[in-house]
This record gives sequence, C-alpha cells and structure tokens, in this order.
Amino acid sequence: MAKNTPLFVCQGCGSEHRKWLGQCPDCGGWNTVVEQSNEPLTARLGAPGKAIAAAPITDIATAEGERSATGLEEFDRVLGGGLVPGSAVLLGGDPGIGKSTLLLQACCHLAARGRVLYLTGEESVQQVRLRGERIDALHPNLLLASATELESMLATIAKECPQTVVIDSIQTTVSNRLASAPGTVAQVRDSAAALIQSAKKMGHALILVGHVTKDGAIAGPRVLEHMVDAVLYFEGERGHAHRILRAVKNRFGPAGEIGIFEMSDRGLIGIRDASRLFLAERAADQPGSAVLACIEGTRPLLVEVQALVAPTVYATPKRSAVGLDAARVAMLAAVLERRFGLPLAQFDLYVNVAGGARIVEPAADLAVLLAIFSSFREKPLANKLALFGEVGLTGEIRPVGHAEARAREALAMGFTQLLLPTENLRRVRAAGINASVPPHRGMGAGFTGVHHLTDALQAGLA
Repeated sequence: MAKNTPLFVCQGCGSEHRKWLGQCPDCGGWNTVVEQSNEPLTARLGAPGKAIAAAPITDIATAEGERSATGLEEFDRVLGGGLVPGSAVLLGGDPGIGKSTLLLQACCHLAARGRVLYLTGEESVQQVRLRGERIDALHPNLLLASATELESMLATIAKECPQTVVIDSIQTTVSNRLASAPGTVAQVRDSAAALIQSAKKMGHALILVGHVTKDGAIAGPRVLEHMVDAVLYFEGERGHAHRILRAVKNRFGPAGEIGIFEMSDRGLIGIRDASRLFLAERAADQPGSAVLACIEGTRPLLVEVQALVAPTVYATPKRSAVGLDAARVAMLAAVLERRFGLPLAQFDLYVNVAGGARIVEPAADLAVLLAIFSSFREKPLANKLALFGEVGLTGEIRPVGHAEARAREALAMGFTQLLLPTENLRRVRAAGINASVPPHRGMGAGFTGVHHLTDALQAGLA
C-alpha cells in the first residue's frame, strides 16, 4: 500500500481497507471503520532495536512532585489534593453544565503560582475573557489562545513553558498528519497521545476537556480514558443549581470521590455540607420517604430515597427508577413480593433519589425497600431515622463498608435513630459512636442492628 494512500482500519476487528465503509465486511460492525495514519511505525517510534535502561524496582525513587492546589476545595478533593505535575486529567460533561467555568476559576488560582496556558478551540479569547470578568477569574499569568491545530498547540506549549495547560476541547483538536475530520477516533487518539507525551516530557499538568455522547460516556475511543491519569465527570440536572464532580478513575487519589458545587452568577461555589443540601426540601412524616446514609468515594452523604406505589392500568406493571439502578430496584421489589407476599404485580413502582443524586452502592437496598414498604402501607418512617444496608435475595441484611463514617454523618445531621446491619452495629459501638438523644417510636437503643428484612420492617414502621 502506497504511503500516501489513506488507510482505514476497523476498530472492532483490526481489518484494513482502502476506503471508508459504513459496515466492516469482516466483522459486520457498523461505523467502526476509521482513518488512521499510514506512516510506518518505525518512523514514529524511532530507531528499532535500541535498548531501554531498566533498574530494580527497589532503586526507583518514590518522591512525588508537589501538588498544585486549584483553589477550589471540592475540586482538590476529587483530584486527591491537587494537580500532580506531569499528570493528564480528562474532564467530561454535558454541554453547558459548567466545565469551562470550573476550569477558568481553577486556572485563575493556579496562575497565582505559575503560568497557565488555556487553549480554547470552541470559543474565542474574547468570549473567555467575558466569562472571566463575570466570575472574577482574571490574572496576568493566565494566558489565552484560540487554537485547534495540534502542531501549533505543541509549539506554543514549548515556547511558553507553563505549569498547567488546559485544552478545551480535545474533540476540536486536529493534526495535519491526518486527513480525517475533527472529533474522529484517529484525530482524538493521536492528538491526546501527543499532548500527554508533551506533558510527561516537560512536566506540566494537562487538563483535557471532552465531549460526551447521548449515553453520557466521553466521546471518542475508549483508549482515551486509559491514556490519562484521571477521568472526571461533571454532572448535574438542569432544574437544580448544584453540580457534582465525580472521579471515575484517578491514579493519584481515590476513585469514586465526588465534589459538590452550586452554580451561581459568580461561578461555581463549593459546598461542604452536602447532606443538608440534599435534605433541604424533605417532607417529614410522609409515607414512601427514607433517609439513606451513603458513601461517595470517601465522603459520607445523607440523601432522601422516595418511593411511590400506585395501582397499575397495564398488564405489566411499570418499574421506574431515577438515581438508582432500575434492574436492582426491580429485584428488590421481587424480594418484597416473594418473601412478604406484597402484591406488587398489581402496582406501578416509582423510586427516586431526591435532589438529582445518583447512588450506585448496594448499601441503598435497605432504604429502597423500606421506602417501598412505607408507601405501600401508607405509613411513614420515623422522622429522625437514617438507615443503610445491603439486602440479599433471601431477605438477609449484609454489612457494608464505612459504617462509622455513615453513623457520624447521621448524628451530625441531627438523626437520633439509625437502622443498620448487626455486624456494622458492633463496629460502630466499638468505635464509641452513640446517639445522644433518647430514641422513640419503639426503636430500642438509638442504633438498631438487624439480621433480616423482617426485623427491619418491624423496627422501621414501629
């Protein structure tokens, strides 16, 4: 194949073609054929056969460079303490969610310690300046440039030698070596690889902004998330002022950590007391409402789980869940129906996590089941009751992690009753955590441990 002949490779099976095809004839995959560079591999990797110096792992220095704080406490929490020199961070989120605003605020604080280069490919420098004026994010060490050409970006980075580089966004970056359009798999992969290599070589922190697909995943090749050191998702509901920054991957900190912000006319404001935010509009003494003590990363949170059981008009009842895994909610409904005889097959079931939060841990099982049972019986749970625990298919309640942190957060928010697995109760008491206010409504001691769902239902609705 001639050097100048375009090369198209299927991302599913790796077969090569001379022209673009909508469907790969070898594996049958649709829209998997993309253009790639036809340059010989040896020309890109250097001279073949050159040995690489290797050293014993015991001789490798473990000193980590000093982190650069972004000035936003919630952002630093998600990053694990700040930006690590030479690291690459990928930030994704829905359009208009506030990614550029977040980064501009962080860049302004970082500019107080060193030069920051902000390369925008979607907006003009005048538009970025106007946003900076609105949120008071102006600093002479914050350099702006509008660029989409990869080679120009690398030359600018080498000239300015910044401590932090922001690329907004990687999908608009194009390389002159490829003839494909911006945003294609080949362009995104090659551009990101070159920028990350530059960051590792020169020692500056790199932040890449990524677009997301309709499914919420970062657009482009999946390998992009493997190439970077941290993958962050910026989430939020249009009807709510708060935003959640979630670390899906982090080589320098805990994965799963979240930071919570509130969007205002002056930019994003970090929220420390997140539990109070999610419980602000909670209606006390209402059937179908349960307060869950959950863990997001290393952070304990209290959120409200709501359930509504309504008679169905269809042959197959609906099972709808917002903020929770719908399949798990359907499974928990089957446990109630099979083990306790609730005729849920005649009712539609709607479960929601209030405030736009999204819970993925199994510790939410107990709160979901008690909220459903409370709605079905039209009997509210105790107003000062918080709970957590994983529920199995036989109705047993299994212990979960971070029980001490959950209990402390519940007490700090004024909840005097806690329903939790028995094994977790032993650990909580061993840590010296006790409710300071006498219990009520038949819950026994301030903290109640349960082995089986039967005991939990009786204690929660007592």
